[in-house]
Amino acid sequence: MEKEVICCGVIGYGPAFNMGRAHCDYISQTERLKLTAVCDLDPKCTQAAEADFPDIQTFNQVSEMLENGGIDLAVVVTPHNTHRDLTVQCLKAGKHVVVEKPMCLTAEEATAMIKAAEQAGQMLSVFHNRRHDGDFLAIKEVVDKGLIGEVFHIEAGGGSYRHPGYWWRSDKRVSGGAFYDWGAHIIDWVLHLVPAKMASVTGFFHKLVWHDVTNEDHVEAMIRFKNGTVADVQLSNIARVPRARWRILGTKGAILDQGGEECFTVNTEIDGMSVEMKVDYKKGNWELYYQGIAKHLLEREPLEVTPESARRVIAVMETAEKSAQSGQSESVPYE
Repeated sequence: MEKEVICCGVIGYGPAFNMGRAHCDYISQTERLKLTAVCDLDPKCTQAAEADFPDIQTFNQVSEMLENGGIDLAVVVTPHNTHRDLTVQCLKAGKHVVVEKPMCLTAEEATAMIKAAEQAGQMLSVFHNRRHDGDFLAIKEVVDKGLIGEVFHIEAGGGSYRHPGYWWRSDKRVSGGAFYDWGAHIIDWVLHLVPAKMASVTGFFHKLVWHDVTNEDHVEAMIRFKNGTVADVQLSNIARVPRARWRILGTKGAILDQGGEECFTVNTEIDGMSVEMKVDYKKGNWELYYQGIAKHLLEREPLEVTPESARRVIAVMETAEKSAQSGQSESVPYE
């Protein structure tokens, strides 16, 4: 008899953006998923989880939750450098796994996770929830409808001039570097706008101002695709003037999103006439991610975020740093 409900356990209920609590909420709000356990090394965090979700079990060791938590699906919400080992541990214990983005730190780690899932016969997915952001959904719709023709150039990213803070996300050994937070989302978006394999990545990394933390101050990846499209993704903590959130050029038109207005501008040509129009963001819906997980596990629908697609994101960030060190463009592994 096939299961009717997937029992879920969340690993990591700590304070970073309250993401552990957020995953618990998403699971609790999703039909046919049931939150049954939370694990955190810090007893204060599991006490908070018990107060928030009185019907769950809590654990302070992952091995104990995997053995005694009665879960089918483990959700890893921990610092980036722990993702590979925790994911493999859960898969080997016979659990499906959802792991927070970024998937891990290197393409080699991602491959180890993919192989562990294949060997265990379990699902592995990465929480690229921002594929359901309203701004990206609206931009992708404009691109997919061909309103700007064939995309050949993309600029995306963001930045400001501010100290990145003193915490693990500013520690390169733990976080992976400045690309591994927002960069993971932006690169994932870019890869879903361009229907082609990557040919190479050229990276530019700068460490110039904030010497009391180990993340880079400014990172940039130029992605060249095999169809000729070029994407420039940039993130900075030393940019005193902003650049556009999105600037996308196509053979018939362009998209410009300066950010902060809940809409973007499309310039195109209709019946020989130049047209400029505003396009509103769509309504975002992060809950769709876990709805998709339930449908995949219980109805065998295709998995939205495959581990192979998430590995491409990691490969770009890793290759950008390799290129910055070598001073030349580098090929992308697993493409």
